[in-house]
Amino acid sequence: MTKTNAGNFFEDFKVGQVLAHATPRTVTEGDRALYQAFFGSRHSLQSSDEVARKAGYAQSPLDDILVFHIVFGKTVPDISLNAVANLGYADCRFLKPVFPGDTLSATSKVIGLKENSDGATGVVYVRSTGRNQRGETVLDYVRWVMVRKRDKAAPAPQTDVPSLPAAVDAKSLAAPSGTNFKAFDTVASGSPHLWDDYQAGEKIDHVDGVTIEEAEHMMATRLYQNTAKVHFNQFTEGQGRFGRRLIYGGHVISLARALSFNGLGNAVLVAAINGGRHVAPCFAGNTVFAWSEVLAKEPLADRDDLGALRIRTIATRDLPCSGFPGPLEKGYAEGVILDLDYWVFMPRR
Repeated sequence: MTKTNAGNFFEDFKVGQVLAHATPRTVTEGDRALYQAFFGSRHSLQSSDEVARKAGYAQSPLDDILVFHIVFGKTVPDISLNAVANLGYADCRFLKPVFPGDTLSATSKVIGLKENSDGATGVVYVRSTGRNQRGETVLDYVRWVMVRKRDKAAPAPQTDVPSLPAAVDAKSLAAPSGTNFKAFDTVASGSPHLWDDYQAGEKIDHVDGVTIEEAEHMMATRLYQNTAKVHFNQFTEGQGRFGRRLIYGGHVISLARALSFNGLGNAVLVAAINGGRHVAPCFAGNTVFAWSEVLAKEPLADRDDLGALRIRTIATRDLPCSGFPGPLEKGYAEGVILDLDYWVFMPRR
């Protein structure tokens, strides 16, 4: 009897199938330190216990995108071990803060399948849920991924593509209970600009660029226990379409979020991800730049200390963003690698 796991191929998935993922992961201050080392994130709420306590937390919460990566990593051996590429995200909500000492686990439900015209791959849609040690949902999201078939001759399943919302309703955003950001320290945060200072349609060039090193990417992806072959195995990927390993798309998301500090320094929490596309691949040696547009701003019911901003962040490779490169009439400008639409919480005046 085979004791090793080759991962699921496209024909192994069934709509309605529920997958309980190994391995629960207790997160620590070490995870926070490594995350900051890999991406240079500087948001004060996730950097300082004192800033967090003044806002009503017992201690500083972990970065929301770090939580996303750890939950995502749990799902990889069952969903995307044989992936060609992760294609996108939707309907993602961050529901509870995660602190050092919490233990995260994940389950996923297959909600859609569609074989590609080449007959060699198909797209799998899943809703994944991350929970803490108390069984509380901390994160819930949909993603879709292109997965290889084991046997090209295997019959195609009935096409079933789920209907997904274009955006998370601002009314359903989960502002952190028991907190108050009225006295938020903008000197400590490094930015004087609060929710009131931003307007829909405003564009922000985040100016800085960060070059991805192979070692950083490899260590970061291992931190999330993400075992996707396209990121780790140069022996196989050297024979693939790019001839080298792909940078994990979430790595680019984290870099874009860290770069956005210059211009969105008081975007203290990521509340939701409305949708995201990895437009083009990224490789070690590429330098990532980013710019953002404010799509909307919404007050929060029963909160006069926090507001929500809907942000669209575009990340590029080897292309500074002073010209705001992005979508064209057909496709995207050359160099665009990420198009991410998300909600953030920001303190109000």
